[in-house]
This record gives sequence, structure tokens and C-alpha cells, in this order.
Amino acid sequence: MTIAIAEPEEPEGNLVWRIVKVTPELADTFLSRASVNRRLNMGHVKALTETILRGEWKLTHQGIAFDKTGALLDGQHRLQAIIEANTPVEMIVFEGLPKDVFPVLDTGKRRSAADTLLSTGAKYLPLLSSTIRHVILFKTMPNEPWSGARAHVSNDQILAAYNEDRDGYGEAVTIGRELSKHLFASPTAAAVGYFVTHEVAPAANIEEWTSGLKSGASLDPGDARLALREVPKDTQRRGSKRRIDMRDQVAIYIKAWNAWMEPERADELRLRRLRKGEKMPMPVEVKFNR
Repeated sequence: MTIAIAEPEEPEGNLVWRIVKVTPELADTFLSRASVNRRLNMGHVKALTETILRGEWKLTHQGIAFDKTGALLDGQHRLQAIIEANTPVEMIVFEGLPKDVFPVLDTGKRRSAADTLLSTGAKYLPLLSSTIRHVILFKTMPNEPWSGARAHVSNDQILAAYNEDRDGYGEAVTIGRELSKHLFASPTAAAVGYFVTHEVAPAANIEEWTSGLKSGASLDPGDARLALREVPKDTQRRGSKRRIDMRDQVAIYIKAWNAWMEPERADELRLRRLRKGEKMPMPVEVKFNR
């Protein structure tokens, strides 16, 4: 198969490569040449499709590969994503690979969000990346499940969000790690709860809120911080029949925050899972007076 784009680079043997703008029509043609029709992971296809639609696609060494007979060896998911997005993107197209390389294609470890943040010099990278991911989910799909293919957040999105508010995320991770020692919530849930409440309430007394959660000292029986401290810790442990997922943990944190900010509503406080159809609570805002 020949693609008339530019003069190919010619390494050893018959292997050649070119940078090609792969259109949806060309992607469909390439897919028709698949030597092995592997079952597509539609979650992965969807993630790649959304990356293309957001304009985040980047030209890298990962592209499309054909063997010496012109049969497609690698790139099914990327090609299907181009078709789903109905958008052309540039890729490197390799031709002339021996057939015996097929078993070793796509066997490398995928780069994690924590790997992507490594170059920033930040601390607690797994917790940081998880926190940013769930903050993004809170903002973009608060009333939908935060698991499965629809909840995919790309590494580029996570890195961009971190660069927009490095101090905010760094503080949230530090506070989240500390609060989780005293609450039922995981470090990620505590960090997400802290970030989204602090972000919309810069004028609130955050120190009073966090110090009460940490110590529990001298808190009145009706104090929302005391209620949050008393949520059983085993509710988020793996294997527990009472386990509460990340979205519910964040919701409970915000419910307590809102009750603390508006004490007149404290008697309505119910720190439990979101019921079917119940929407994610939005944190009370506290702005500075101008």
C-alpha cells in the first residue's frame, strides 16, 4: 500500500514511515485492512474520541502500523476514534513491519496521570492526580456516576487543571491527608471536599472549619463538624457492606459544610448516601465584600 504524502524516511530494511493526516474516510479504509479483528474496548475508543474533540490530540510516536503485505497490525482504537469524532488528525503511519511483531504491540504500561504530573515537582502524586480528576468530575458531571467510561478524565485535562491552580490543589492534598485521619472520608474525598468548598468560599473561616474537624474539641452537639466526625469510618472501607463511594463521600462533606455555614439549617442535616435522584449539593459561597 502506498500513501502519497511525502518522501518516506527509510531506516533499515523495508520499514518506512510518514506523517499522515488521517481523515475519517481514510481511517475506515485502514480499518478494512485489519489483519486481526481484535475486540474494541469502547471505553478506550470513547476516551480517544473525546480527546480529539477537545482538541487535545498530539502527534506522537504512537500511530498506525501495517505489515509488509499492507495489513493493519496496530491502531484500531485510534482509527475508530477518528471515525467517531468525524475529525481528521495527524499520525505517524508505519509500513513494512514484519508480521511477527504483532504479539508485542501495545504491551507497554500506559502513562498514568501521576506520571504526567511527575515533571511538576509536586508531592503525593497519586493523591494529587486523583483529587484533580474528581474535582473535574464534580464540576462537569456532579449528578452522574464517577466511574466507568463516561467518567474518563484525560491526563492533559488533569495537568491543565493543576497548572491553573497549583497552590489550591497542593493545599487541598495536604489538608485532605490530614483530615482523612479524623473523618470517615478517604484522603481523596477530603481533598476534593476541601478544594470545592474553599474555592467558592474564599472569605470563610477555613481554619476554624478544619481545626474543628481535626480536634473535635469543644464542639456543640449540633455542630456540623461534630456530625461529620461521627460518620462511621468503616462506611468507606473496601468490602464493607456499608461502603460509600467517592461521589457520596464528597456529597456528605459538602452537606456538613453547608450546615456549618448556615447553622439555621443544621437540624435538617442528614449525613448519608445520596438517594436515587438526589442531586449533588453545591457548596455555600462566601465572597469578600467589595
